[in-house]
Amino acid sequence: MAESGTSSSPGQIGAARSVSVLLPLPLAGAYDYRVPPEIELEAGDFVIVPLGRRETVGVVWGAGSGEIDPKRLKDVAERLEAPRMPAAVRRFVDWVAGYSMAAPGAVLRMAMSVSAALEPPRVLTGYRFVSAVDLPARMTEARQRVVDVLKDGPPRLLSELAREAGCSTGVIKGLVDAGVVETVELPARMSPPVPDWQLPGPTLEPAQAQAVQTLRDSVTKGGFSTTLIDGVTGAGKTEVYFEAIAAALEAGHQVLVLLPEIALSAQWLGRFEQRFGAKPAQWHSDLGSAERRWTWRAVAEGEVRLVVGARSALFLPFSDLGLIVVDEEHESAFKQEDGVIYQARDMAVVRAHQGQFPVLLVSATPSLETVQNVATARYGAVHLPDRHGGASLPRISTIDLRRDPPARQSWISPPLRKALAETLAGGEQALLFLNRRGYAPLTLCRTCGHRLQCPHCTAWLVEHRFRARLQCHHCGYMAELPPACPACNAVDSFAACGPGVERLAEEVVALHPEARLAVMTSDTVFSVRAAEEMVRRIQAHEVDLLIGTQIVAKGHHFPMLTLVGVVDADLGLSGGDLRAAERTYQLLHQVAGRAGRAERPGQVLLQTFNPTDPVMQALVSDDRDNFLALEAKDRQRTGMPPFGRLAALILSGDSPEAVDRLAREVAVRAPHFEGVTVFGPVPAPLALLRGRHRRRFLMKCRRDLAPQPLIRDWLAPIKLTGSLRLQVDIDPYSFF
Repeated sequence: MAESGTSSSPGQIGAARSVSVLLPLPLAGAYDYRVPPEIELEAGDFVIVPLGRRETVGVVWGAGSGEIDPKRLKDVAERLEAPRMPAAVRRFVDWVAGYSMAAPGAVLRMAMSVSAALEPPRVLTGYRFVSAVDLPARMTEARQRVVDVLKDGPPRLLSELAREAGCSTGVIKGLVDAGVVETVELPARMSPPVPDWQLPGPTLEPAQAQAVQTLRDSVTKGGFSTTLIDGVTGAGKTEVYFEAIAAALEAGHQVLVLLPEIALSAQWLGRFEQRFGAKPAQWHSDLGSAERRWTWRAVAEGEVRLVVGARSALFLPFSDLGLIVVDEEHESAFKQEDGVIYQARDMAVVRAHQGQFPVLLVSATPSLETVQNVATARYGAVHLPDRHGGASLPRISTIDLRRDPPARQSWISPPLRKALAETLAGGEQALLFLNRRGYAPLTLCRTCGHRLQCPHCTAWLVEHRFRARLQCHHCGYMAELPPACPACNAVDSFAACGPGVERLAEEVVALHPEARLAVMTSDTVFSVRAAEEMVRRIQAHEVDLLIGTQIVAKGHHFPMLTLVGVVDADLGLSGGDLRAAERTYQLLHQVAGRAGRAERPGQVLLQTFNPTDPVMQALVSDDRDNFLALEAKDRQRTGMPPFGRLAALILSGDSPEAVDRLAREVAVRAPHFEGVTVFGPVPAPLALLRGRHRRRFLMKCRRDLAPQPLIRDWLAPIKLTGSLRLQVDIDPYSFF
């Protein structure tokens, strides 16, 4: 075994008797192994190889380096009977590793996330009725029910048949002994229904039809292209890209649709099934292990034609990917912050470029990066300026909290209270939006001012009164509210400071006890099934008033919802995030878009202490383009993305002294070039996270300078010891 490079060579390896095997581990590169005479290998084969005292699964990445005598190499133990990892996926793994400065094996691990899928599918035993055999003389009611179930249906698994027939498994086995029922082998899972691209789609309006023609042409002619579908909320963007999906399916390709939130897929799945007659395969963290195993294998074998999933779906082993759709492309949820750090939207563009097929970016509030790429003709664009079906955009106005403040210990201003009462009295639905989970963001002692803080993070504990607990939203630490202050021992002295959605719900219940209330956050909607049930209740008008965080802001269509009240419109504008204004505009524009999506007009009220802020003015005047132009001008003046490049270095460790020593060593070696500026080291805003002390550097480069080579040279002499870690974030989105 010897370390080699990581370049993946497609096709056969030929007569080479050593191969380079990449392991799904954070190692420096691939390792060479000897190929025994009885094994024939090609690039992409999954193999079992020895590593130290154990064996592990890896992927043949190409021929061995030839630098080591084959006699000194360890043998490949076994080739697994699994579909080869496609050359396109291997190229993508290499590219992501190089760009993100992550170990290639760490990226490979994302593409091999379901090791059980490499095992041959299990063969299951089914039971079916033997029609040519006479029934036994002794036919009990239970036996008759088994026969009735099997007579007109497919073979059933033993447990499934027993459940449907309402009998014990012994009754079924008795019928097998009598020759009336026989066993047959069944696949572990039946083939999924194939989406029918030939089913007629909805009637399109002229702007939609024109956009569809452009997208169909790009899919039909093939080749790489990136197109932004830019349309107001409710313009029918989903129906437009469904037609592009139909064109890709017609051409025989696989399709990937990326969504930023699991909760978004609830209504999306229903719309897809209505259009194509079948649900797509899904890929997200809420899937069980069996579903993940089946989906990974079915994608690799080309059995699954379309997948809708979270960002990790990019690393599925598609054998013939022909189209990627990134819905809500502006969403920060597409940025992975842990492990291998990458932006799924940008990596989707890379994946499409490598595979030479189209990628569609979809948003009502596209990111400034995407807008700039359209402006410079790197991306194409289609525009949908009007809401579908003649619905009008909601009227947006601000409530100046300096002039109309809420009552003491209240969070809803008089104008919003009045609008809320009128909406509910009219039998319509209302949404109150506050992007803050829990009951209160801060709990402190009235006697001494002590604040309850997470022991593992530089963060306050958030009270969740519905669940009677305090929780850290960064590491997940939970505790009960102590009966006495740990600082001064005062009893029952804790006060909740500021509102969360639970506290807002408490106020609403007092105002409108008759209203049917629902709270929609990641605490209450934690799975696709829960999201589907919540959406069903709202659409069925089983909910009068919805209170929610950002997961209610996008993708949902509720025809009876006519009022949106944003309780704290200024919330996202604070802090040092360079995208704070852009993100706040995007979020508030999206949540405003939930109002008035059918024939009933909608209104949006933004509670703010600064109604003259450019974000508020842009929302009220519906002038997105001018707002983005001002943002672009400011970013260009300071050399910030998309007009410059950023890279962050995050140093962490168990000891603050050791982290500071490492930070000083890194600072001494920082590069000094024209067009390159290094800031730091400084304590991270979350200086303690999950028990690790953290320091940050930020490198800013001219647009034409790639930060990766500079960082490699910078860090090459640095040696990490003990618990010290150094993480690189290319194109950082958060600065916590």
